[in-house]
Amino acid sequence: MAKEVVAQRGVTIRLACQIFTVSPSCFRYVAKTDEENRRIADWLLRLTDNNRNWGFGLCFLYLRNIKGFPWNHKRVYRVYRELELNLRIKPRKRMVRQKPEALHVPQAINMVWSMDFMHDQLDDGRSIRLLNVIDDFNREALAIEIDFSLPSERVIRVLDQVIAWRGVCQQSCPLF
Repeated sequence: MAKEVVAQRGVTIRLACQIFTVSPSCFRYVAKTDEENRRIADWLLRLTDNNRNWGFGLCFLYLRNIKGFPWNHKRVYRVYRELELNLRIKPRKRMVRQKPEALHVPQAINMVWSMDFMHDQLDDGRSIRLLNVIDDFNREALAIEIDFSLPSERVIRVLDQVIAWRGVCQQSCPLF
């Protein structure tokens, strides 16, 4: 605004700076770093294209320590933000299966059992764990064990009780 008043109204720079409470050095400031910023942007784009999982920290350390550029981290981060590189979303790493296996459908009771752990939280903040053992054919719950902690000896004891009550699975299948 001070520059417009000086240009249009012919007011002195000193008076315009006093009116708008701007220092004269700020009024006369001209950015001289456009070429340097373009160079920083070029380096940042090259680094993030070649190394997709590099964030700002790795890029800055590479430029400072490996390439030996004297740029300040605040300046490099400003250019990094202007390029909107801080908004990159890292792609999720997914396990790729070559050929998915068909789901096994049990034909009778006691052929396949499934076992799973669940957890929940009480009103007072304590968390509880649940162990569920289910027959896959008729979705019958063979065992439900609930406690604040379920150590391996307890899980083995529950499975031994289910085996004693129902017998072993007809197929030699691992418990999932």
